[in-house]
Amino acid sequence: MADDQRDIIDFLSKPSSYGAAIERVDVIETHASLVFLAGDHAYKLKRAVKYPYLDFSTAALRRVACEAELALNRRTAPDLYLEVRALTRTANAGVGFGTEGRTVDWVVVMRRFDQAVLFDELAKTGRLNASLMTELAAHIADFHQSAESRPDHGGAAALAAVAETNHTCLIAARQASFAPDRIAEIRQRSLELLAAVGALLDRRRAAGKVRRCHGDLHLRNVCLFEGRPTLFDCLEFSDELASVDVLYDLAFLLMDLEHRGLADFANLVLNRYLDLTDEDDGLAAMPLFLSSRAAIRAHVMAAAMERAGQSRAKPEMAVEARSYLDLSGLLLRPRSCRLVAIGGLSGTGKSTLAAALAPSLGARVLRSDVIRKRLFGVAPETRLPTSAYTSQVSHRVYQMLHRKAADALAAGYSVIIDAVSLKPTERRSFLAVAETAGVPFTGVWLVAPTSAMDRRLRARRRDASDASPEVLMQQLRQDPGVVDWVRIDAGTGPADCLSAARRALGLG
Repeated sequence: MADDQRDIIDFLSKPSSYGAAIERVDVIETHASLVFLAGDHAYKLKRAVKYPYLDFSTAALRRVACEAELALNRRTAPDLYLEVRALTRTANAGVGFGTEGRTVDWVVVMRRFDQAVLFDELAKTGRLNASLMTELAAHIADFHQSAESRPDHGGAAALAAVAETNHTCLIAARQASFAPDRIAEIRQRSLELLAAVGALLDRRRAAGKVRRCHGDLHLRNVCLFEGRPTLFDCLEFSDELASVDVLYDLAFLLMDLEHRGLADFANLVLNRYLDLTDEDDGLAAMPLFLSSRAAIRAHVMAAAMERAGQSRAKPEMAVEARSYLDLSGLLLRPRSCRLVAIGGLSGTGKSTLAAALAPSLGARVLRSDVIRKRLFGVAPETRLPTSAYTSQVSHRVYQMLHRKAADALAAGYSVIIDAVSLKPTERRSFLAVAETAGVPFTGVWLVAPTSAMDRRLRARRRDASDASPEVLMQQLRQDPGVVDWVRIDAGTGPADCLSAARRALGLG
């Protein structure tokens, strides 16, 4: 039987428990914890609950979880997480903060921040932007790179266990009114996909891609702290559930963005993360990862309903839980894919168009400028010397474009290649990749007045392209031969260029 926490919750809910200066306490509830906001601090109490994947039923178990939460979250948010504090039984049989008396529970003490800077609140109010999401992707990539490798976890067996746990929890969630046939379909499709990618998951584990990650990486567990995207509230209660493939960790965020109708940001984050990490080999597992995360969110929301009592919010919570389950099923369905190549001289707007088109296609964007930077082991925005632009290096860049495009297409992802492609052989090579993969190919060739291209190049700041007006002049002197791709006038601006490209691709 779980501990009775009523007097502890009552104590933490009173302003007087925190000193005379505190006039009110705000409470945030989840299915596994209660957070009491008092003054400049937040006090997080683990609920005395037990689920198939979590056990906080005793004070001893909650203490272990609190200490793990403090240590693990200091990896990404050291200035937010302050200490673990004991709650003790006082002489008059009450509850208090102190070092004397029998310890009855524990709380994690955090620095309080404005709830308006949570990324889910930014999403609700339309304040997320491409710059923030790009910075967040880099923050996650850096965290994953430094996270401890855990080859004793992950792999196909771990995902099979997730599928079974999801199935058990979804079946048990009576109040959400999940459709039994939908639950059965998701389990069956998950196991079928797992059979197809299981060897890949085991190879990635052997290669060190399973790490002690965040584990609960959705928008509500990201905040703007001191002006920077910051991960907090990681999954602390289970090494097994949080020691996962780095792409499975990222998948929670991508799924959350998809669920909120922010597919453009999900696509941006995925592409930026892959550009920084070279994790493209795991793309074939992403549908399973994304679907599993949506199923988890569905049964977690259903569990929160169980705690909500007679709350008027329960019907809305049920609708949201079912929408996560619907998304879980949708993410497992095969998608058609295609290869689109966008060529043209520097400054025509190839990268702008590629980024704008990618969300509609769910595409992996492969930019030659970024590939070149990866070959030299530098960040995309780091400028390279002219020696990095020899014909030999460019040949290697195009070879890598071919390989990455073929891998992404084989994984079921559409691909957009963003490269100048001045030589006929380069353009033909992209068609050959599509033909080998058995997918449709469209080549788009952007043209613009020289003055417009020159102006754009001079205005660039912190861009992956090192092209200058001098490089443009060199390109203008070259003969591209017969260009049989769809020609689009990119001189009138990004919006008109995007509309023309969407028409050329049959996207409406």
